[in-house]
Amino acid sequence: MSGDSPTRRIAAALAEHGLIPRGGIAFEDGEDAPPGPSLRPARSLLLVGQAGAAPWRHFERWREAQPTGLENPLDGWSREVIGRVAKDFGARAVSPSDRPHLPFQQWAMRAEGLRPSPLGILMHPEYGLWHAYRGALLFDVENEIPEVREQGHLCDLCVGKPCLKSCPVGAYSGSGFAYEDCLAHVRAPAGGACRSGGCLDRNACPHGLAYRYPEAVQAFHMKSFAGL
Repeated sequence: MSGDSPTRRIAAALAEHGLIPRGGIAFEDGEDAPPGPSLRPARSLLLVGQAGAAPWRHFERWREAQPTGLENPLDGWSREVIGRVAKDFGARAVSPSDRPHLPFQQWAMRAEGLRPSPLGILMHPEYGLWHAYRGALLFDVENEIPEVREQGHLCDLCVGKPCLKSCPVGAYSGSGFAYEDCLAHVRAPAGGACRSGGCLDRNACPHGLAYRYPEAVQAFHMKSFAGL
């Protein structure tokens, strides 16, 4: 990124909330791009997300000022923050929870050159499984796009695959994710470790440990997943 590029200024605005740019895309002519701020097909996109739990204290401070029992608070916070940045930089903000769903995972693989882990979460060479995408900014112009670096896939080098051996009900396997089995276990008395400390398979991955979410953050996500 050049010294005073829009992407650098956007990065500075996001950093105030613990968020970071997560790569971008320049859409080709005729590509099925979502509408930009003008409602014409966007020319470029910048993903917004996090590495580790950097946004947590900002989110918690925001949540303290919200009504009790607010539904999907993290999504609400993300929409508010990214929407404000979008307005300041002439962009349109979109979210992974928008309906109909937008192809965030495909965008992320294209923008950052990542591939899925056996758990479905994209494996990052530095952050491991401890990262997330909170939204994206769509532009009517072709903004500067961070270069995608060629990188190996850590999961290809992992022989033991501990991420497939730690779940008490074997929710993850080569045949996919046994969603109902996972949910039933997390909600049952035997699922206390998962509820308080997060997914045991995810925590078994040896990569990106410096970015691992604290237990309180993992418990929040697990509670949201299980509807508890």
